[in-house]
Amino acid sequence: MRGVVMHGPGDVRVEEREDPRIVAPTDAIIRVAAACVCGSDLWPYRGVDKVHDQPMGHEYVGVVEQTGPEVRNVKAGDFVVGSFFASDNTCEICRAGYQSRCVRAEPIGAIGTQAELARIPLADGTLVATPGTPHPDLIPSLLAASDVLGTGWFAAVAAEAGPGKTVAVVGDGAVGLLGVLAARRLGAERIVVFSRHADRRKLATEFGATDVIAERGDDGVAALKDLTGGLGAHSTVEAVGSQESMMQAIRATRPGGHVGYVGVAHDVRIPGEELFFSGVHLHGGPAPVRRFLPELIRLIWDRAIDPGKVFDLELPLDRAAEGYRAMDERRAVKTLLRP
Repeated sequence: MRGVVMHGPGDVRVEEREDPRIVAPTDAIIRVAAACVCGSDLWPYRGVDKVHDQPMGHEYVGVVEQTGPEVRNVKAGDFVVGSFFASDNTCEICRAGYQSRCVRAEPIGAIGTQAELARIPLADGTLVATPGTPHPDLIPSLLAASDVLGTGWFAAVAAEAGPGKTVAVVGDGAVGLLGVLAARRLGAERIVVFSRHADRRKLATEFGATDVIAERGDDGVAALKDLTGGLGAHSTVEAVGSQESMMQAIRATRPGGHVGYVGVAHDVRIPGEELFFSGVHLHGGPAPVRRFLPELIRLIWDRAIDPGKVFDLELPLDRAAEGYRAMDERRAVKTLLRP
């Protein structure tokens, strides 16, 4: 089969890889209908995370081709959506709603789903079948549910976005934009997104943002406080993972407010004394996407939400390197790949 492999920074190739096979009785093999490039894939692409000959991809939808003998919840022919962490969905941590930290969790990124086929471990706990074969125009939105929508949703939930709340969103990539969508669905009264890019500002507004701030860092915090009577946001989504973005999120949040942080942290250090006196709640980490998949699939299936709008570039798998470049150069928000 063909699959994307990153050999080093900026070196993305589509190569012939060995077809996956059932390894454990709880595995499933899916034929990938669509995959995509994640913002977190840009960390190794830029050389921040070290990779060498690594199969790429952890976002996926597709059709089940084969299952191991212990798989009961999905079958050959089912169209499925899965999370970027495999989970059994039965352990105590999963039952508490944190499937990404399952005691048996396996990162799908180690397998690589930017490919024609993929082996999905713990298929019963990881994959969710759609009600039928989706109309083609729903596939981008279902693909978004496998990571960026589920992650943005978790960020908004962790930040306790809801009726009467002012929500601030730090980060205007796909996760941040879908954090806007989630905050709107959760009933937030006011949603402020920090963005300097006209195309992303437009999409944020379509998803429900009421205000846009171009400034970043402490200047952005000051602008937000000007909008909120000097208090700051009730709820803040942090969707970048840098030192600046985390401190901006904490400082943008009023005492007693909540920060939902889902940007993959890179060299983030929070000053203990500042955190202590902020009175801000912090909650986040790898999003338990599996917790939200049934609800998100239903909303997409009923056409109540259209998160697939974050894909502004679609390419065949063979042109994956072009998709990485476009995102790295901010010419695309998110690239969808068709095997």
